[in-house]
Amino acid sequence: MFTELIVLRHLFTVLHSRWEALRADPEAGYTTETVIVTALLAALALTAVGIIVAKVVSAANNISTGSGG
Repeated sequence: MFTELIVLRHLFTVLHSRWEALRADPEAGYTTETVIVTALLAALALTAVGIIVAKVVSAANNISTGSGG
């Protein structure tokens, strides 16, 4: 048998076994909904951090150091 065919046969055997394992336990992977909710929460967290940083920098710029003339 050709070497390439042996490699392809092994690849298909591995893919088939993984496919069967996933079909046996449908809760094994993340659903699309879980991924989207996680992405939205991450975006909200980054937005909140951005707002906080902007307010802190603004407040820091308003601090008088007394070195004005």
